[in-house]
Amino acid sequence: MRHLLFAAALAFSLPALSVEVDQESALRALEQPNAVLIDVRSDAEYAAGALPEARHIVHTRIAAQIDDVAPDKDTPIVLYCRSGSRSSIAQDTLHGLGYRQVFNAGGYDELKTVLDSRE
Repeated sequence: MRHLLFAAALAFSLPALSVEVDQESALRALEQPNAVLIDVRSDAEYAAGALPEARHIVHTRIAAQIDDVAPDKDTPIVLYCRSGSRSSIAQDTLHGLGYRQVFNAGGYDELKTVLDSRE
């Protein structure tokens, strides 16, 4: 019982993860000729399937590798993962590095469906 109370207290004390997906803005950003699409999922998830033209940078490595993909901090960058959570973390990281046009497109399956329907 003590473990259950501890787990409940811990859950209520943790800040809620705020995932802000703006798929419409992300889709508009992708229409720009210099836009970069980045898949921030794990290596295994990326290997199982990714969107065409997507670059792969795992969200935990985004700060170290973004310069290779988008050295200009005004480059429109669109991020996706499985659900939008890791792309939200990557978005926050990139904003912290001074990138000004970073969009969280949300989850891979949903984004793929939307992009496929536009073809």
